[in-house]
Amino acid sequence: MKVAIMVNRTNLERYTAPGAIPADWELIHLGNGAIDEEKIIATDADAILVDPMCTVSAKVINGMKHLKLIQSQGVGYNYIDIDEARRAGVFVANCAGANASAVAEQAVLLMLALLRSFRENEDMVFASRQIEAKTRCFENGLMELGDCHIGIIGMGAIGCATARLLKAFGSTVSYFSRHEVPDCGFSLLSLDELYAQCDIISLHVPVNSETIGMINNTAINKMKRGAIIINTARGEIVDQEAVCRALIDGRLGGYGTDTYTPEPVTPDNPLLALPPAARRKVALSPHIGGITAGSFYRYFDIIWTNMKRVSEGQRPVNIVNEM
Repeated sequence: MKVAIMVNRTNLERYTAPGAIPADWELIHLGNGAIDEEKIIATDADAILVDPMCTVSAKVINGMKHLKLIQSQGVGYNYIDIDEARRAGVFVANCAGANASAVAEQAVLLMLALLRSFRENEDMVFASRQIEAKTRCFENGLMELGDCHIGIIGMGAIGCATARLLKAFGSTVSYFSRHEVPDCGFSLLSLDELYAQCDIISLHVPVNSETIGMINNTAINKMKRGAIIINTARGEIVDQEAVCRALIDGRLGGYGTDTYTPEPVTPDNPLLALPPAARRKVALSPHIGGITAGSFYRYFDIIWTNMKRVSEGQRPVNIVNEM
């Protein structure tokens, strides 16, 4: 079995369990940045292990005659041409569910950071303005997470994990999903109902033709004035320009995000140019929600199990391209 590796090598070696990779397999490490397509094709590998932020194009898929599996290191796969892979008879699989608890924690972190004005208050303490910061909180009041009605958009593994954490805080939790989740203990609302009723909207949907740009000016105008949006899914789901306008004019009370479009963040990203009054309503993290040690141990357990299954002529788990 020959595997083209398009992920961080140190990470792979640290979190792969001893004996997980058969000794006679050939691993070809290509790095996890922008990799020349001809270099990938030249490996003539049976499988590709790819960072979710790296591209696997139709050219690569059709140029690798022995390719059987493209395995995402994480949950995302929107930079892989899954339609071309299906036509070529190549499985595309991800590590669905492996990072659910980690990303759920990140979502709650961003909610708390915004509710408690954490960044602004920390800056004021560093500037020896503690009493001023505390007085402002006295005068304005701080909202507890348990007093919030939170709407989860997308009740897959991460959405469900986030909802369970929020239940422990005492929050009222509702969700929108294309399909009702039986016995989950949370109320299903239409998207418009969720927008109108919830104090915080948390996004947990994949990137596809239905979700790209779904949080736009129209959607924001349907939300409660002062609502907070949390995005630990993908940057493409949110119209960042619309969010910035709504933060400036007060329609949104906050935006907490772990993901951006494009990534890496470019200097012209509108979030980086917000005026100070709106900047205080933003919490940004560098797309780290799913990169905990626990997640990586789970990722590589799934990855090498899938590789072994394919090497033995079996179907992998977590197939995402309908084969």
